[in-house]
Amino acid sequence: MKLTVVGCSGSFPSADSACSSYLVEADGFRLLVDMGNGALGELQRHCGLYDLDAVVLSHLHADHCIDMCGYFVARYYRHDGGPASAIPVYGPAGTERRLNIAYGDVPDEKCMSEVFDFRTLTPGSFRLGPFTVTADAVSHPVEAYGFRIEHEGRTLAYSGDTGPCAALQGLAADADLFLCEASFTHGKEDIPELHLNGREAGQVATRAGAGRLVLTHIPPWTNPAVSLRDAQTAFAGPVDLAKAGAVYEV
Repeated sequence: MKLTVVGCSGSFPSADSACSSYLVEADGFRLLVDMGNGALGELQRHCGLYDLDAVVLSHLHADHCIDMCGYFVARYYRHDGGPASAIPVYGPAGTERRLNIAYGDVPDEKCMSEVFDFRTLTPGSFRLGPFTVTADAVSHPVEAYGFRIEHEGRTLAYSGDTGPCAALQGLAADADLFLCEASFTHGKEDIPELHLNGREAGQVATRAGAGRLVLTHIPPWTNPAVSLRDAQTAFAGPVDLAKAGAVYEV
């Protein structure tokens, strides 16, 4: 299983990275997890526009889903004539309506359904190509999910956007790689049920028994070196800062 960081900036794109988007590949199947601001352009460095097999969206904040509007245009007005075939898009309840509003269409029209097969996330596991995907609700102001993606005995866990919550430890249990948000700085921000800091990400990784921790969703105004240091004080395993274009073999 291969993980490519398409974008990892939190809240809005930085000078170095698009917002959250992660390409997961195995056995020729390409799964995109989130498609935030700027991700569609960066995705084309790693994957053809029509080569994705499925998309999962952790939640409906713009920095995790808004480039789906541009992706709709790319798939609907394909240069060789006619819309591309519909691919599965898993997201919280109301994903299609939210994207229609963002695109500027009538909210309840079904235009995007011509190229996206919308499916509503609920807590639990499902098969997606060669992967077993487990979704669980995490702690955020809107309906939001973290994911556990398994393939041939290897596990990638992704926190999505979340404050501390019990679900994270289950998603990350014994994960080979835990991709975890660290939007806040320990000792600076303390807003319940919103985001984690580096120290909290490290603590979750330790309790879960994760093999490797990769910090992501660090906003441009946050010092990533501090987040890295704080995570390392709480987690004894290897810790990386996610960078656009980075590739991990999970």
